[in-house]
Amino acid sequence: MAQDPGARDLYRAHFESFEKSLNGDAGAPLHSVRRKAFERFADVGFPTRREEDWKFTNLAPLMKTPFRVPNLFTLDAGARKAALDELPGDGPRLVFVNGRLDPSLSGPIESEGKVRLMSLAEAFRARPDIIEKYFGHHARHEEFSLVALNTSFVRDGAFIHLTDGAVLDTPIHLLFISTAAAGPTVSHPRNLFVAGRNSQATIVESYWAPGSDVYYTNAVTEVVLEEGAVVDHYRVQRESEAAFHTGSVTVNQARSANYISNIVSLGGGLVRNDLRILLDGEGAASMLNGLYMVGGTQHVDNRTVVDHARPHCSSNEVYKGVLDGKATGVFNGEIIVREDAQKTDAHQLNKNLVLSEEALINTKPRLRINANDVKCTHGATVGMLDEDALFYLRSRGFPREEARNILTYAFAADVIEPMRDEWLRTAIERLVLARLPAGDRLRELV
Repeated sequence: MAQDPGARDLYRAHFESFEKSLNGDAGAPLHSVRRKAFERFADVGFPTRREEDWKFTNLAPLMKTPFRVPNLFTLDAGARKAALDELPGDGPRLVFVNGRLDPSLSGPIESEGKVRLMSLAEAFRARPDIIEKYFGHHARHEEFSLVALNTSFVRDGAFIHLTDGAVLDTPIHLLFISTAAAGPTVSHPRNLFVAGRNSQATIVESYWAPGSDVYYTNAVTEVVLEEGAVVDHYRVQRESEAAFHTGSVTVNQARSANYISNIVSLGGGLVRNDLRILLDGEGAASMLNGLYMVGGTQHVDNRTVVDHARPHCSSNEVYKGVLDGKATGVFNGEIIVREDAQKTDAHQLNKNLVLSEEALINTKPRLRINANDVKCTHGATVGMLDEDALFYLRSRGFPREEARNILTYAFAADVIEPMRDEWLRTAIERLVLARLPAGDRLRELV
């Protein structure tokens, strides 16, 4: 895999500096995993467009940017206030600044023994049994170079362990904030969510920046659902439009587990979202909802893999994209049905609304079916606003811009309205409206 030699040298220097900062921890078992992961990354480098899964996404601008490891993990007063405005007023939360926990913005983290919620750095010390059982077993650095890069520098992130039978009524919020006032920075947040048998929870994972800095976030989240667990997982990305973001979510579902994914991409200059789900227990079910809304020169790439490994499993996937200006988008979705996964019910749909002549979308839904008793469908559409619908609204007195906004919002609403967390659904509505010209006038109608 070809790589810019400068990028290879830069990240090796980062790793050597990182090792020195660990002091006595450099001899810990975890660090041997880091070393192996870095050697893997140094060997294969960043993905390139020669790879089929990266055909439409060019990471050359990322490789050429001289990122440094941040040394600031706190916010000034103005940014702190803005960060708190990004969160609901109560409920458990962890807030990270440049990849490290900010305790002053986090809390409360106890819920009557139902959940163990802490930073990953603390979990390495306090819960080595769970770390050893789950960490790195599903997001494997041997297979994915950006996971290898993240594992090389793993230090902090969110750790959530739901005990067997735990049912949380209040969502857990995780907020990852990036700043880079003194020059481009890079951070590698790592999250591990483990849902015990028959547990239920909603987890909101958000990536945000208070300014328009240039930085790189390379995040990895592992989600493990034991038998009968139910997890409603929201991942909201609205970082600086000068930033780079690569995010990988790997999910493993046991028997009768139910996983709902909601991925919303509104920010970032170059964004790649990888979602890989393994339905590894009979009767498991997953639902994948995605919304990407970009303009200017933004680029967003969504790659999904739903792997049906056991019989009687189901998955339903709907991703919608809205592209304006000179923005570019990619949807590359794959459903795999293994030979033993009879009675699979799997559906995938990607719809795209292109608002300008210069915006571009590449969409590639795929099925790989190795069983014969299945129900599987896939499809994709790309189109512009319906002129007849525009004419109808204008004939009812709406100005063209307002009619355009109504139709655009209605297109996105199919993904927003099913969101079960009311606070987040309202927040996403507000963010979507803010991206529309004079969208505040539309707020009264929704």
